[in-house]
Amino acid sequence: MDIATVVGILSGLVLLGTALGRSGGLRAFWDAPSLMITVGGTIAATFINYPLDQILSIFTVVKHVFLRKLPPPEDVIAQLVYFTEKARREGILALEEEAEALDDEFIKKGLQLVVDGSDPELVRNILETELAFVEERHKSSQGLFITMGTLAPAFGMLGTIIGLIAMLRSLDDPRSIGPAMALALITTFYGSLIANLICIPIAGKLRIRSGEEVLLKELVIEGVLSLQAGENPRLVEEKLKAFLPPKARDTLAVKRQALGSMRQRGIGP
Repeated sequence: MDIATVVGILSGLVLLGTALGRSGGLRAFWDAPSLMITVGGTIAATFINYPLDQILSIFTVVKHVFLRKLPPPEDVIAQLVYFTEKARREGILALEEEAEALDDEFIKKGLQLVVDGSDPELVRNILETELAFVEERHKSSQGLFITMGTLAPAFGMLGTIIGLIAMLRSLDDPRSIGPAMALALITTFYGSLIANLICIPIAGKLRIRSGEEVLLKELVIEGVLSLQAGENPRLVEEKLKAFLPPKARDTLAVKRQALGSMRQRGIGP
């Protein structure tokens, strides 16, 4: 569970609800026609802009925002260095069983290509092609929420225009001016709320998650190619440390020792 996302959304809703409650009560900010214009219009325009299968994938994307957690890069480095050491001691073919036991499909594919004796350039091309498609899928998911964040204020403004038209057409009836003005202003409020509290922040979180995953996969590509080239494990570790921030580098040696002892006892991947 991503605590920051949950805290951000809940704190935003609580603070906003408290402020609205002290500004005349929450009932004053509820208007069904305004909600239909803003939310309904945003959803309809999104369906026009994107294919159905991509829109339906939004539930999986949101689940990744709240639940998905990538392994720390230092753990991946420790794992790759361990594989490099084992390959130097026992040969590349000794990694076949290790690859089958892995949960990470990207590392598994890289190791299997190496075990099968594929050309290093082919290994790089295959892994980089898969990485490129992962980035493209991530950009598409981000674009979906960015589009919704752009459309919501636009439909809020459309609702404002509708409310103003209704108000101007009934200036001779003072009782209709209030509801028309409410429709005019609340739609803008709904559009800004949807865009700035939900859609744009989720797109930003997806961008950060995408960057983290791409970094991990680039790290894996370099580690697998170094393993295939038979490089010294210490040099491989130093090369892969370039992907880490300074604080994470300090803990890498400790994690490598822990991983090695776990493997000796038959625990872990």
